[in-house]
Amino acid sequence: MIRGWYTGASGMNAQQNRLDAISNNLANVDTAGYKKDVTVSKNFSELLLRRTNFDGVYKTPFGSADAAPVIGKLGLGVETNENFTDFSQGSFRQTDSNCDIAFGEKGFFCIETPLGERYTRDGNFILGKEGLLLTKDGYPVLGEKGFIHLENDQFTVNPDGMITDEDGNLVDRFKVVRFDNERYLKKMGNNLYSTNDISGPAHIAEGMERPRMLQGYLETSNVNVVNEMVQMIEVNRAYEANQKTITSEDTMMSTLWSKTAVFSGR
Repeated sequence: MIRGWYTGASGMNAQQNRLDAISNNLANVDTAGYKKDVTVSKNFSELLLRRTNFDGVYKTPFGSADAAPVIGKLGLGVETNENFTDFSQGSFRQTDSNCDIAFGEKGFFCIETPLGERYTRDGNFILGKEGLLLTKDGYPVLGEKGFIHLENDQFTVNPDGMITDEDGNLVDRFKVVRFDNERYLKKMGNNLYSTNDISGPAHIAEGMERPRMLQGYLETSNVNVVNEMVQMIEVNRAYEANQKTITSEDTMMSTLWSKTAVFSGR
């Protein structure tokens, strides 16, 4: 019965992790370029139970049967296996602002932060007082020459990321990167990502790897509100089921202890 408590508790912990991911997805449904989190669970290895000290061997048409027949499998609960980011393409929303840029395929903008270079899909940029192209949080956007300096917001970005001013002069080209395993990028807050050993280092996207860019558009979140709400209902029901399992196990244990105490008193 003690094992039943741990099995139910492991299920509650796994469902709590799923609920945290779903809640974060719903909170960012209107965040430009946000990519939803997906939680994957796995079962602990099951135990195969057999009867021990089974006296007597029964006969079958082909001889004697196993003296310790199999009872069945016993599950030991579940655990969260991984929490990864789903980078599937979001839809496009037209803004008609020259500072808004959206990716048509996979790729990331490079952003300079106090902690070093970080990466984002959020192309909702602004033009700072010093003529720098910045994120909404004030971090400079990087081009292939460094910081992107612009005289005003009357600039043009072609599908390859080339930036030209209102006179047609080439200013810079957006620095766009890709990763070998982008689903394992680490979220750093403010819609930024950082690399790790699993995702691999960033490499410049060129040729077929380089995404096309759309000026005057933003990529919306890839969170589907209906699907997330359905999953939230499933999580709540699974959590309650595990909670009832623990309650039942506790009731059974209390009954066992009370009856044991009575027999011991005799």
